[in-house]
Amino acid sequence: MSPGSVTERVAFFAAEYTPHDRVSPGGGIAHEGEHIQVLELDLDAALASVEAGEINDGKTVLLLQWAQRRRDERRANWR
Repeated sequence: MSPGSVTERVAFFAAEYTPHDRVSPGGGIAHEGEHIQVLELDLDAALASVEAGEINDGKTVLLLQWAQRRRDERRANWR
């Protein structure tokens, strides 16, 4: 992402779910050429991947940082 050089808009949607909410294994629609790999990491593992440079996409890093702040705020309110 390059601020000021593109007009891309991105919307993030976040929601809690459980394994029971899943209706399919994912993967996309083959006849439309989709090949989607579903990868689930817990938040701590994902943040460690950011620190290790394994996740380096700006949009993904931003969303993970948002999730971390939200988790930390929830934990603080539980006390």
